[in-house]
Amino acid sequence: MASDRQKFRWSDRRYKKRMLKSREKHDPLRGSTQARGIVIEKVGIEAKQPNSGIRKAVKISLIKSGNKLTAFAPGDGAINFIDEHDEVMVEGIGGRMGRSYGDIPGVRYKVIKVNGVSLDEMVRGRKEKPVR
Repeated sequence: MASDRQKFRWSDRRYKKRMLKSREKHDPLRGSTQARGIVIEKVGIEAKQPNSGIRKAVKISLIKSGNKLTAFAPGDGAINFIDEHDEVMVEGIGGRMGRSYGDIPGVRYKVIKVNGVSLDEMVRGRKEKPVR
């Protein structure tokens, strides 16, 4: 019975993913929760139907792996605090199973810090962006 169970566990996709470590292998962050990167360019991404609007995002090159990814800049006017060649910290956006969230197609990450200062604090006006 035990060996049967072991054999048939492989048909469960979550078990298989976990055992083969395919999440870590294909994830740009390599299994970590957050990563630092350098901003390459600012981009506007059109929202999915039935919503309309341009969601502000940035293209990033990760320091750790050199991978390129797109990260959303959450908050009203948050994109104004991010410039090219800034160092940003990104984390998962909180969609289902690491996929994109809401009406932003293909974007799985969000910016949380710019040059070591919280983006949320800057948007709320509590802190200023450091000059480097």
